[in-house]
Amino acid sequence: VETVGDDITWMRFGDDGRLHAINPEAGFFGVAPGTGMETNANAVKTLYANCIYTNVALTDDGDIWWEGLTDEAPAHLIDWKGQDWTPASSEPSSHPNARFTAPAGQCPSIAPNWEDPAGVPIDAILFGGRRATNVPLVTESFDWDHGVYMGSTVSSEKTAAAEGTVGELRRDPFAMLPFCGYNMADYWSHWLTVGGFTTPEKLPRIFQVNWFRKDADGDYIWPGYGENSRVLEWIINRLDGDAEAVETPIGLLPAPGALNLDGLDLTPAQIDDLFAVHTENWLAEADLTSEYYDLFGDRVPDALRGQLAALRERLAAS
Repeated sequence: VETVGDDITWMRFGDDGRLHAINPEAGFFGVAPGTGMETNANAVKTLYANCIYTNVALTDDGDIWWEGLTDEAPAHLIDWKGQDWTPASSEPSSHPNARFTAPAGQCPSIAPNWEDPAGVPIDAILFGGRRATNVPLVTESFDWDHGVYMGSTVSSEKTAAAEGTVGELRRDPFAMLPFCGYNMADYWSHWLTVGGFTTPEKLPRIFQVNWFRKDADGDYIWPGYGENSRVLEWIINRLDGDAEAVETPIGLLPAPGALNLDGLDLTPAQIDDLFAVHTENWLAEADLTSEYYDLFGDRVPDALRGQLAALRERLAAS
């Protein structure tokens, strides 16, 4: 696995009719707390020099530290407020949004062609929110327009859901809401327009992922972090025609046995929960999506309204 970028991509069509992408940035910019060898080893290995840190703690020997960087906290630190800190302190040593930035070229997994202006061809696009309910671990869209619908409905749950319901949602379509400087419905239209610039077989396949589904006790089901590569493996195998999927009203899910779960401490019931598609919950979700679309009035593309109607029809027939 090689890295071209970790945040922003600029895409355009190449002479081959496929979308190609470049990384327009020179470095990586990440949230420090929670970043460690267990969660993101390549990020830590990138931070050996030439870095800028904000709102982290200082060690007595002039190094930096934050919660999650190591298993054991130093005995004494100067916290992000400039105060003495020990493991007995009541507040974290680093601000929850403390940051690091480092040159991308220092990343151990950086691709040799990461600065190639021709870019790299894009085979798949992944969208994801933090959903405790409803959304399966991974779903493949039926086609480009359905994938745009998926992207337009990306959200995270702000509140816990009562049993059989969906919690209050924080909408973040395409994970772009803070960065889109014009009407979001027009942004959706632009994605749909892009799909018409080439033939369907040359477009990237679109997937939705959700690492954050919870069980009835409120615990995360999926282990996350490096285990997410198992989902990426299934996606790559789908692109290569080597992995099976089953059709559901909401999209294509991994067929039984198609996702490598070897070595994971997951029960059959937990696996079922990861991929469960509950009709009533999804009909409720469709109502919430309709309400959200209504905020944009007649600027919502007809194709997305059509996708919503088709979802309801599939759910009603299931």
